[in-house]
Amino acid sequence: MASSVTTTYARAFADVVFGAGLDATQTLREAKSISEFVLGSKELREVWEAPSITAEQKRAVLDAIVARAKISKPVRNFIAVLIDHRRIQFLEAIVTEFGHELNRRSGFVEAEITSARELGPKERQSLEDQVGQITGSKVRARYSEDESLLGGAVVRVGSTVYDGSIQGQLERLRETISTQF
Repeated sequence: MASSVTTTYARAFADVVFGAGLDATQTLREAKSISEFVLGSKELREVWEAPSITAEQKRAVLDAIVARAKISKPVRNFIAVLIDHRRIQFLEAIVTEFGHELNRRSGFVEAEITSARELGPKERQSLEDQVGQITGSKVRARYSEDESLLGGAVVRVGSTVYDGSIQGQLERLRETISTQF
């Protein structure tokens, strides 16, 4: 159920953002800000998830946070909807899925790139260009390091993995040799 809830609310909020011509990047930044604040405050989560506290009281707390953090009205209203529909416990997952949905609608693919060492700006750009050519989309990449790769990189776009690491090449070579002998 959580997956369908997160997808439904994320898509609905993306509809609002694109329908109203809002700045998607700023809206996502604000939504992440609220999500991180909620994640970091056990007391706030308890208040917003408590069935004994009225929706009006919960929205009053939200309004105080929004005023202090200078959060836009659309983000405030979205959080209020989650509070009113008792879905606030899914906020972090919804915001994550909302980010994915914004990327999809903006023509971006998300790539997770793991390399043996930290890549420089030119290397990152080259990898992103290659992934963009393969996928036919603009790329938003997240980078990580794994020394066990020995060299090269592993790129994950959705469920597809492109293994250009030395470790992967050695593994494929081992498999080829073992099947021939």
